[in-house]
Amino acid sequence: MTKTIVLVGTRKGAFLLESDEARRDWHVRGPFCESWPIYHVIHDPSTGSIYAAASSEWLGTSVWRSNDLGETWQQSSEGLNFGDGGLKLSKVSGLTAANGRILAGAENPGVFESRDGGVTWSVLSTIQGHPARDSWNDPANQAPGHLGVPAIVRHPDSADHWYANVQGVGIFETTDDGKTFTPRNEGLRSDWPREYPEIGFCVHKLVMSPQDPNRLFQQNHVGTHRSDDGGKSWTEITAGLPTDFGFACAIHPHDRDTFFTTVLDGGHGRTMPDGKLAVWRTRDAGSAWERLSNGMPQQDAYLGVLREGMATDAHDEFGLYFGTSTGQLFASTDEGDSWTEIASYLPSITSVETAVVDA
Repeated sequence: MTKTIVLVGTRKGAFLLESDEARRDWHVRGPFCESWPIYHVIHDPSTGSIYAAASSEWLGTSVWRSNDLGETWQQSSEGLNFGDGGLKLSKVSGLTAANGRILAGAENPGVFESRDGGVTWSVLSTIQGHPARDSWNDPANQAPGHLGVPAIVRHPDSADHWYANVQGVGIFETTDDGKTFTPRNEGLRSDWPREYPEIGFCVHKLVMSPQDPNRLFQQNHVGTHRSDDGGKSWTEITAGLPTDFGFACAIHPHDRDTFFTTVLDGGHGRTMPDGKLAVWRTRDAGSAWERLSNGMPQQDAYLGVLREGMATDAHDEFGLYFGTSTGQLFASTDEGDSWTEIASYLPSITSVETAVVDA
């Protein structure tokens, strides 16, 4: 017997939704982390621990952790600072568990690591080595809500190989654990002037196929894109979608060609087009798209889905989940053909991740 857990970060704490393998009935637990603003909640399958990235205007930045699936929580900010190098830490926004350590993406752009289960932290990298690096840390260039490094995607073949998404700058690949980086943005486009041709792109979400690490997808500020060569080049696959703007996306855990995304109006509202909630699916790597909305509101649904707001679970017949800016959490166990609202009145949802554990 297994237990399915959906880990939800919100503007007012973390929540855990629990069900069995059938995933028909759900129990909500929380809020946890004393209602701090939570940017990302993850489960480390190697240890069973849960980690939550938290940043508060009043209390600063911290990472909460639970070693008993949410029954008790501790927090630590020890080492979460850039020292005397002139950089200022404002928030930690993306977490990744990999090979016995936790990586945390932060603003100003940098990556921290913990090798003791989140008790202490140290700077691993500040994504250095590029001509525009200093300008990334200029407060005049950073809009409110800037996330620095909102996500780190690790390669399955090596602990030293991972991708960092620097918000508003682009994707960077390292194969030596953050000592050096290569921009991976060829084929992307921008609707603004760029001083350097290889950077200046706004990648919202990057996902890698578990079946083929060379197959990547991204949802961008201007377009949806696919890579077939590990990010060395990108092909735009926006045609067939109603807009070229969106945040959240997810890839099929067993099929490298099936990909799910949400798109939004690209203006300042950034809500579902025409107020109709939908997820979009391609089964052929972006050649054609299907609109999925069975079970979702199709009138006056002026809500959004943020960049970490969509995830799949690890079941053979996998579940697909997404959370909204107005606190609804939707789930599908038939690859998006139909949807059920499994939570309705949570705070604004910032992240959705999953875990499958022994019951």
